[in-house]
Amino acid sequence: QVQLVESGGGLVQAGGSLRLSCTASGRTLSSYHMGWFRQAPGKEREFVAAITSSGRGVYSTDYADSVKGRFFISRDNAKNTADLQMNSLKPGDTAFYYCAAGSSFPRPMDYWGQGTQVTVSS
Repeated sequence: QVQLVESGGGLVQAGGSLRLSCTASGRTLSSYHMGWFRQAPGKEREFVAAITSSGRGVYSTDYADSVKGRFFISRDNAKNTADLQMNSLKPGDTAFYYCAAGSSFPRPMDYWGQGTQVTVSS
């Protein structure tokens, strides 16, 4: 069993940046693919980004078209964390962001965190 806890959400102005962090406990993250998803009010949860499990330091990533070139996912297996760097934020990025881990790439969805709110003001 894997427990995931997100942090780093908050309020930011359009054009600003935020870095979300996902910390795991219970089991090491290195064997899991990691991902970030988001859900805006009144909308379904959608994929944001994913990164493959440990591969001798070489990882593959995947991004939703809406965030390509602005968001960057990374992981630190030694710290059991997976981060999402969000740049050039837009009001449309406002949502609850969830960290996930799993055996499928690019949609790892076996384990979920509680989420963290990101609000981008115009």
